[in-house]
Order: sequence, then C-alpha cells, then structure tokens
Amino acid sequence: MQPNLSTPSAAGRDPRWNVRLISALVLLCLTTACSPRDFLTRRLATDLIAGSDSFKATQKFWLRTGTTSNQDYYSPESMVLQHRGWITADKVACPPAVAPPPCWDVALSPLGVGIFRDLIPANTLQSQYFGVPVAHRELVRVTGISKNGAVADVDFVWKWLPLNEVGQALYAGGVLYKSTVAFRLYDDGWRVVEGTTPKSNQSLDEALKNAQPAQ
Repeated sequence: MQPNLSTPSAAGRDPRWNVRLISALVLLCLTTACSPRDFLTRRLATDLIAGSDSFKATQKFWLRTGTTSNQDYYSPESMVLQHRGWITADKVACPPAVAPPPCWDVALSPLGVGIFRDLIPANTLQSQYFGVPVAHRELVRVTGISKNGAVADVDFVWKWLPLNEVGQALYAGGVLYKSTVAFRLYDDGWRVVEGTTPKSNQSLDEALKNAQPAQ
C-alpha cells in the first residue's frame, strides 16, 4: 500500500512542507515578536549612524585673536585664514606662559571682519577666542559589517559638508574619511555605541575622531 502523503508523518518528510513551515515562522517573527532592529543590515546601520547625536554634531572652528603662539599661528587652519587674507598679525614679545618665541598679535582684517561678522555670536564679539560653526557630516555609505554574537564592527565612509565660506575654505575638496564603529545588541535591538568606552570596540565619538582619509 502506498503511504498517504497527506498524513502528518508524510508531511514532515516532504521538503516542500518544511520550507512552508520555515517561511511561516519567519513571517510570524517579523510580524510579532521580532523588530527590524534585531537584524543589523547596512540600511539599519546607516540610519543609526546618521541619526546619532555624535554624527550630527556641528563642527566648530575655534578662532583665536590677540597674542598667539608661533605654533598656533602656523597651524594648518591659521595658514588657510592667512592665505585668504582674513587675518593679519604683528610679531610681539611672548607672555611668560607662552614659549618658545616669537609670538604674534593676531587680528581680523577688514575682509575677515566681513566674513566672520555674521558667524560670531553677539555675546562673544569682545572675546578673543570663539567658536564658529563651519561644517557637518554626511554619511556616504556603509562598507562592511563584522558581527560576533551581540557585538559588531561597522565600517563606513563619510565627508564634511561646509556650512559657510569659512567651512568651504577649511574643508574644501570633498575628502572622504573612513571609520569603524561598534554596535551592540540590546533587548530592543541593535544600537550604535556612543560616548567613550574602555572596550576594544570603538564608540562613534572615537570612530569619528580616529577617522582616516579613504583611498
């Protein structure tokens, strides 16, 4: 007698029945107990990195006028401002706490005043050290995910987007940077690690700080 394929025992041996069972379980997981954040895809990693406070933080350039050390005066950022004609300086004696000489008395040029006037907060106009918002980050792409249980390392590429003429001067060329950030799986799904961490995996703050130019 031929076996009845409609019986439970026969169905359990039918590969097609097993496929249907697995598909039903996956569908049940997706519609009830499971969350999209339980699966670390490149799309989820992109959304979590781009939406994090660390990544969205505006980059500031700190402008110092008045007596400045020789090292600060010849920093890469200061050299850009000098090249643009936004600052002028006269050589002066160094105060006791600043060495080695020479030192420079830095001031905004008339052109620099026009550039920075609308970027300087009103309550810092008399200050000789103030921060100017110049750029924010744009996530270009996630390039890879390496998972190990409940932790993962995500590689991504990003760039600076200038906010004004100062940002365009300091972050010209659209240079791409590559970073690696740690993710951790919690009860409500995957999260990007922010802040500082003593573990070997890098938080997003550390990943952005240690970014290297992408090839």
